[in-house]
Amino acid sequence: MVDIKEIKSIKLAPFTLMSSSVQAILALIAAILMLILFGIIAIFIPEFAVLQAAITWVGVAFVIVLPISAFFIGLATNFFTAFLYNGLVPRLGGIKLGLDASEVTEIPVVSFALIMAAIEAIWAFIIGLFTAAAIAPITAVISAAIPEVAQALANATNTTGAAMPTGAVVSTLGVVGSIMLIIGLPIAVFIIGFIGHALAALFYNFIVTRVAKFKLEFEKVSETLHELKSIPILPAALAAGILFAIFGFIRGLLLLISMSAQGDAVGGFVTLIGSTIIWFIDYFVIVALAAFLYNVLVPRIGGFKLDLE
Repeated sequence: MVDIKEIKSIKLAPFTLMSSSVQAILALIAAILMLILFGIIAIFIPEFAVLQAAITWVGVAFVIVLPISAFFIGLATNFFTAFLYNGLVPRLGGIKLGLDASEVTEIPVVSFALIMAAIEAIWAFIIGLFTAAAIAPITAVISAAIPEVAQALANATNTTGAAMPTGAVVSTLGVVGSIMLIIGLPIAVFIIGFIGHALAALFYNFIVTRVAKFKLEFEKVSETLHELKSIPILPAALAAGILFAIFGFIRGLLLLISMSAQGDAVGGFVTLIGSTIIWFIDYFVIVALAAFLYNVLVPRIGGFKLDLE
């Protein structure tokens, strides 16, 4: 029997610590793979042999820097994301899951797409605000300097004026760009995010669940508080792989249409197959690793704690 549960809130500390730890270990694995790749390049490509020492040092730096950066950046971003989720739930509603024992048999589309898109739009607003703040001084300097540059060019060429944009035009462009970053970007991110997450939920409900379902093994802590004790690896990896393979297929299909219009139907078909397979493999591996790391870390640092109603 399917029981619809809503995630009413996420306990901040367990979610932040677990998510950041998993990201750091995944970053460490990626850095090690990069180091191995650098070594292979240095061995098999003679032109890079003279740079082998430098490449090795760069690879070692990645092994140290990437995991540490991923962990501390994750601490901030994961904490704030969970904080936003908890703040938005009373206004928009939380993510709902259709659970049959431990199997996620359904993800109600609107609730999932709405809150995920809202969180992404808030992040886009923050990024746009900081970007606009960083661009504003540069725009001010350029707009102030343009009249002097124009006059210098005019003097150098013995003309009455130089054909250059005025400072006012640059200032106007800066203002328009700032508005687009602060207002336009969040709106675009919300619309695209809502459509993308809605499609993901629809694909999961009607296609993915026919082959594989996410399994979430909860342990009840109190009346509504549950701890996610385990994520079975193969079902999670297979479900994620199939879901993103569908998106890879859609991307490949669009490229097939574009390349066919340019007379390269064979290349488009190869791209379609390759995009589908690569997206499946990528997300299968990433989710399998993430689920494995989560299961290993739960006894040591504790799992996600969610209020389910």
